[in-house]
Amino acid sequence: MHKMNIARILLWLVLCLPLAVSAQQKGASVAGAQNLNLASVNAAVAMVGSNELVFGRNADRPVPIASITKVMTALVMLESGAPLNEWLVFEKRHTAAAANAYTRIRIGSTMRRADVLRIALMSSENFAAYTLARSHPGGFDAFVDAMNAKAKALGMMNTHFVDPTGLSAENLSTAGDLVKLVNAAAKHPEIREYSTTGYFRGNFRNPRYSLSFGNTNALVHRESWGVELSKTGYLSEAGRCLVMISEMNGKQVVTVLLDSLGTRSPMGDAGRIKRWLDTGASGQVAKAARQYAQEKNAAYNAVAQSASTTTALK
Repeated sequence: MHKMNIARILLWLVLCLPLAVSAQQKGASVAGAQNLNLASVNAAVAMVGSNELVFGRNADRPVPIASITKVMTALVMLESGAPLNEWLVFEKRHTAAAANAYTRIRIGSTMRRADVLRIALMSSENFAAYTLARSHPGGFDAFVDAMNAKAKALGMMNTHFVDPTGLSAENLSTAGDLVKLVNAAAKHPEIREYSTTGYFRGNFRNPRYSLSFGNTNALVHRESWGVELSKTGYLSEAGRCLVMISEMNGKQVVTVLLDSLGTRSPMGDAGRIKRWLDTGASGQVAKAARQYAQEKNAAYNAVAQSASTTTALK
């Protein structure tokens, strides 16, 4: 069974202390009285086009969001107006990645921007997301600045980005803020299409070669789910994450699930939310997942309590 490194969790919690205290003051959950059992530590559910939550769990708590970051990367790239048919060069990183950034893509090869965006979304290709930012007018740093400016414009007040891939645990957001991001991203048909592509054969030049990519969300392959937008994420600090637009109970629903234990836990939570909307059933989660959530919540609460005490003593 997975064992959390509590010391490491506390370390990065300290990094986002001001945001965590703010979330604690706002309240842990929008709809905490609703009896829905989830494996995810933080969650939000809303109807497409609305930022009002129909369910929330720790929805105002800032946490690392891993590759969910790439939804903002896609939004900023598309709104920059950069041509999708332009060939981009995969250049060697100018700074070291914050976490494992393994890729099969060869340094110096080229690919059309549209396809770079597609594999960044559907297959969570980190080198692709990095390349989109690197090719932005003004360069990499200007792209990250644009990500934060867009977050502010969308009212994502507890969100902050430091890189376009999600490899840094310092990319922070809340489940509630990510509902706003998903609703904004859903207005772009390219994000809907590219993020839900099941399989894709990407063609590169200089040299010429091709690679196969698969979607990281198994639910896009199931017609019964009607997935219209999807992004998964994982870091040890962030746990398993998923944002998605799918059909539930005859309606298009935004689901945000952050920080769960197992690879399939977000998909299981999506199923529990779907049944809850249809029947009101609370659902059940595995003992290991419950223990994981309890430990994570205890770590958050300890840091928030410590910060509150420190503030009171000043």
